[in-house]
Amino acid sequence: MNMISIWRQITNASVQSSAFVHASSRFFSNSSPYLVKVGIPEFLRGIGNGVEAHVQKLESEFGDLQKLLVVRTLKLKKLEIPCKHRKLILKYAHKYRLGLWRPRADMVKV
Repeated sequence: MNMISIWRQITNASVQSSAFVHASSRFFSNSSPYLVKVGIPEFLRGIGNGVEAHVQKLESEFGDLQKLLVVRTLKLKKLEIPCKHRKLILKYAHKYRLGLWRPRADMVKV
């Protein structure tokens, strides 16, 4: 009988803790300061570090962000983009594809 009472305490504790988790999830429901529409200029400005200097070159070559997100380093090298900028573009493109990073709205000049 002692095991039954212990089991009830464990199940009651898990039910109470799950209610706490649902209540705390409301904390994260605020709207985020991220851009809804992201193009190549917004993407490069979000990266910063001088990468935005290549906006014209990349827009004329790729046209839209989806093509830039799957580009390889050799293609960027043929466009004469410096190594550090290539690394930044590829790093942030990977993060963007995974949903781990997006350019912030306050970085874009309207």
